Amino acid sequence: MKIIRLLVVLSGLIFLGSTTVSAFGGSDAVGVGSLAPDFSLQDVHGKTVRLADMQGKVVFLNFWATWCPPCRVEMPSMEMLNEVFASQGFVMLAVNVEPEGRETVPPFLKSNPHEFSVLLDYETKVQNAYGVYRFPETFLIDKQGRIARHYIGAYDWSSVEILKQIKELVDAE
Repeated sequence: MKIIRLLVVLSGLIFLGSTTVSAFGGSDAVGVGSLAPDFSLQDVHGKTVRLADMQGKVVFLNFWATWCPPCRVEMPSMEMLNEVFASQGFVMLAVNVEPEGRETVPPFLKSNPHEFSVLLDYETKVQNAYGVYRFPETFLIDKQGRIARHYIGAYDWSSVEILKQIKELVDAE
């Protein structure tokens, strides 16, 4: 009897876990090989940035928040990566997903300056379109607008392996 009760409880937990992932879109909402959903967001300076305008370039699309320690840890290596590839048809877009991003991001950037574009998704529409619910989460989009790679969690973007992956995309026709 205890085994049956345990199996029922475990089955219920598995079901709840799978519906929770589905409700959030899961990390497979846009999978590798699929067309990246287009979007239009304002950067911290009020300029509108549209993904479709990046066609023909490799796009590094990173979702982050100021309250996320791993997000802050990976930013210096993101800056280095941007410096290496910015002149080679590579665009870095860091999408802040905080509802209060208009207030929290400018002071954060003042104390942590970066050259790459920081966009504000305070309504989380782009976050939802990409199925992002863990931070940081990054998508590499190839020159044809398809998801080439998907990274979950903080990375050292200056690692040899990642530099090689991005170089292959930048050099591809």
